[in-house]
Amino acid sequence: MTDTEVRKLLRQMKNDDSQRAFHRFYDLTYDRLFRIAYYFCKREEWAQEIVLDVFMNLWNQRAKLPEVKNIEDYCFVLTKNAALNYISKESKYTNNELETVTESADTSCSPEELFISEELFAIYVKALDRLPQRCREVFIHIREEKKSYDQTAKELNITVNTVSVQLQKAENKLKELIRQFYDR
Repeated sequence: MTDTEVRKLLRQMKNDDSQRAFHRFYDLTYDRLFRIAYYFCKREEWAQEIVLDVFMNLWNQRAKLPEVKNIEDYCFVLTKNAALNYISKESKYTNNELETVTESADTSCSPEELFISEELFAIYVKALDRLPQRCREVFIHIREEKKSYDQTAKELNITVNTVSVQLQKAENKLKELIRQFYDR
């Protein structure tokens, strides 16, 4: 979907209180926001709750959304902040979860290294969103969910050879897209 089409959905959400436009926007962005939330909290249930909270927030702020210059970056920041706030709240109930998240965020990193890491992750998420659907599905199954080629083939109802070809295409396209982001 192009930026123009997204802008149209945002205007419909603002001007018409269009739930239909919101559902379309939700369908287009849910997976991306889920990956962002999961990156920060490392728990599927938490990531789902965080993303739903972000969408509630987006619906409540729908009047302001058409004015946002870069909606992708805006949603990334909203989701990141919501994840960090959620982790902070949950840590009041259990310090073990906070320790787990803290350990995975390597505390020896400088603020600059953490910023670069988050920026690189944002670029990765944008690049992943630009992959063709089948390539993206295969890549996520194999690289993010750590599923086997056989398991991926069965779940997506494709051959193992197709999994291999689509994964190679996805990796090549991701390299190209990430390189383009860096060349900007």
